[in-house]
Amino acid sequence: MLNGPGGEKHQPHLPVKFLKEDRHGQNSKFNVEDADGTKWKAKLGIEAPPEVVATRLLWAIGYFTNENYFIPNLEVKNLPAHLNRGEGHVTSPDHVDGARLQRHPGNEKKDATWSWKHNPFVGTREFNGLRVMMAFLSNWDLKDENNAISTSKDGRQEYLVTDVGTAFGASGKHWTEAASKNNLGEYKKARFISKATPDYVDFNFPRRPPLLHLLVLPSYIHQVCMRSVGHHVPRADAKWVGSLLAQLTTDQILEAFRAGGYPPDKAATFTKVVQSRIAELNQL
Repeated sequence: MLNGPGGEKHQPHLPVKFLKEDRHGQNSKFNVEDADGTKWKAKLGIEAPPEVVATRLLWAIGYFTNENYFIPNLEVKNLPAHLNRGEGHVTSPDHVDGARLQRHPGNEKKDATWSWKHNPFVGTREFNGLRVMMAFLSNWDLKDENNAISTSKDGRQEYLVTDVGTAFGASGKHWTEAASKNNLGEYKKARFISKATPDYVDFNFPRRPPLLHLLVLPSYIHQVCMRSVGHHVPRADAKWVGSLLAQLTTDQILEAFRAGGYPPDKAATFTKVVQSRIAELNQL
């Protein structure tokens, strides 16, 4: 759980060298190359720690994920004098704080994106389990561009959620970014299961954005449409996910938060909230 799907063997060999800035999305990102020539995507900011933890938990129960690692103080050779985004994370020349390094796929390539509403797995237990996990993690940014179809070196197609950085905060887009993701207080108080019938479960996820977000109408409409991801999940499939998560020990969950750079006290509280959600699933 500490090193995730890449294991200790695939950890980045530091320091890294700056290649180019990536201006896609909202978070500061740039490409780097480590001392062995392996290329990584560095992400800075509020999404970096929760993304590492979320991938550990997804991977632990059998889903494909990216390989990523959290580096509290990353040395970046040839770091530009000015970044278009992320200047606040430059702590000293050639050093940034709180970086998530995501390994470039190497022999795997991204062929396409996949849709939450239209994909070959709709209706299967495994796909419904992924829906449950998005609610479980509170990873509410469910854009199709955050999903990838990759071809492995042995020719197998793998479907995965490639960006889970909005995890462990509110159950939907909040007034501010700080409340929306990586927020222990919001994650702790958010209602997880809103309704359970003998056959189906509705999660309180993703919730409707505040009305202020109507100012950006396409984004607001998308968030509302994505509420179907957390609604009408077969009860048996939700409980199945709970049975998988229940196999994780307290120490293993703590290791996942340790992997994301969380201090011991915060990691322990997050772990308790995670375990309470696991218990809810298993009480269905």
